[in-house]
Amino acid sequence: MTKAVLTTAAGSGYDDLPECQYHFPKTYLNQAQATVGDWVVYYEPRRAPASSGATGRQAYFAIAQLVAVEPDTKYPDHYYARMANYIAFDRPVPFREGAHYYESGLKREDGQTNKGAFRRSVRHLRDEDFAAILRAGFARDLELWERDDAVNEAPAEYASRPLTEQIVQRPFRDSAFRRHVRTAYENRCAVTGLRLINGGGRPEVQAAHIRPVHADGPDSIRNGLSLTGTIHWLFDRGLLTVDDHFNILLSPHGVPDEMDRLIPPDRQLTLPEHPEHRPHPAFLEWHREHVFKRE
Repeated sequence: MTKAVLTTAAGSGYDDLPECQYHFPKTYLNQAQATVGDWVVYYEPRRAPASSGATGRQAYFAIAQLVAVEPDTKYPDHYYARMANYIAFDRPVPFREGAHYYESGLKREDGQTNKGAFRRSVRHLRDEDFAAILRAGFARDLELWERDDAVNEAPAEYASRPLTEQIVQRPFRDSAFRRHVRTAYENRCAVTGLRLINGGGRPEVQAAHIRPVHADGPDSIRNGLSLTGTIHWLFDRGLLTVDDHFNILLSPHGVPDEMDRLIPPDRQLTLPEHPEHRPHPAFLEWHREHVFKRE
């Protein structure tokens, strides 16, 4: 097994859903097969297809475990890498900071970028480079209320383990998911639009999985909604859902009148500013098909 970097961009033409799958041509089959059972780091290039309207960050932005490689039954000589344990970084990590390259294989002996290596969409990654990217990706300053929690609460059992072991533990993943979703929605409820902050600066909204973890839902912003506690309860019980155009749908089973009055008259979801943080249609469809009470 060996770790790898996978390059992905919005609108690339490949059937990528980084939380679940990575689509690639036969050219990279050997590299992908060698990574089965190990970790990958996702990299977003600077240039994205013009049709996508996206501007690449030229940075590493998330990790996942590559658990299987399967042929694409519809497109000859193409394959899918199946993923688990996806989690985004707290901050994107640039491929280079000053003279330091996070991927040592991208640096030539003369200190310049190895453009040939850089152009490969799947490239193997040394363990020490993976660890350095991981540390940089999860390095952040705690909010004031988080610092208070750290002082008042006993350290979590997992926190004494190496970071590479922590990232598969639910406490670490729950904390990261909650943090990322709240930040993307600016601590505002996606359904009611309310932004409630208590006296200590703690946001009152919760981070809800659209496709839940027990149903193989990833810990991804695109699989999350920032919701008040009551709206979260309605969403998890299928009394409320969202369509692919971000319209709020209410179940005919009924929503309490006092809750109905909190929902904006236009029934439109309050969305994150950045399009790449908005709910993905695949997860919204799953919720409508498996949770929402239509009848």
